[in-house]
Amino acid sequence: MESVGVLMTCPPMNPYLVDLLEKRFTLHKFLTVSDKTQFLNTHKNSIRAIVGNSAFGADAALIDQLPKLEIVASHSVGLDKIDLVKCKERGIRVTYTPDVLTDDVADLAIGLIICVLRRLCDHDRFVKSGLWKKGDFKLNNKFTGKSVGIIGLGRIGLAIAERAESFRCPISYYSRTEKTEVKYNYYPNVVELAKNSQILVVSCALIEETHHIVNREVIDALGPNGILINIGRGSHVDEAELVSALLEGRLGGAGLDVFEDEPNVPKQLFGLENVVFTPHVGSSTFETRIAMANLVVGNLEAHFSNQPLLTPVI
Repeated sequence: MESVGVLMTCPPMNPYLVDLLEKRFTLHKFLTVSDKTQFLNTHKNSIRAIVGNSAFGADAALIDQLPKLEIVASHSVGLDKIDLVKCKERGIRVTYTPDVLTDDVADLAIGLIICVLRRLCDHDRFVKSGLWKKGDFKLNNKFTGKSVGIIGLGRIGLAIAERAESFRCPISYYSRTEKTEVKYNYYPNVVELAKNSQILVVSCALIEETHHIVNREVIDALGPNGILINIGRGSHVDEAELVSALLEGRLGGAGLDVFEDEPNVPKQLFGLENVVFTPHVGSSTFETRIAMANLVVGNLEAHFSNQPLLTPVI
């Protein structure tokens, strides 16, 4: 399929994916192109596929410049950077990589909870700096038994709930509709969920309705002893309100893997012991990135072989 042009709009951070694409297609790395207008004018009739991720997808402007585009394959479960309306209008197929990253993201959510409550990062620095020789570290908080509220009970949210259950945590959730197949407590709005949770985990898709779903009212409902964990998207949380709540002590702590303006992170929080950052690494394991790459390429090969897509969105 070397004659099929594939435009990679995301950074080539997964060498295995790049290798697979280069072996099977004619791959163009868009971020390395200096004159993108000239490039698109030259290659617009040969590019039939786009490969993106949760940060770099395919907006309407780009889609309009690619008259032969047939498929957008996201190396992610996030679809907010792909103009799905435009794709539907043009009959362009869209795929993503569900399931294969669920465990890793759920594992990270639990890891962030424990890191914030047990202050693991501070413990590490305490030992390495030699301070242990001068006295014991101060007490912190346990995880087992704390009430966990989850915003969005999809694949990842459900996996987080199942893991938290093993810590004997009561589980509650908010979603657009109540899920009758689960036994967890359902709240019809996020404020009520936050009021009844000691730990609030954001794990929903980013759509217009969920932009800043965690706002000042939700943060204040969670309160000065509550912990916010975000492994969804940065824009799920009103970051300015989060920063002020943490600085003012209106929120007990936070574990954040995603941010509104990545890779820029609020420096005002760098000195806080009750905040743990990770650089959007929910799916960043060797095993999962290989599985994600295989799924991206598998969808492309299925499409261009006129076979059913493996994980279609549209």
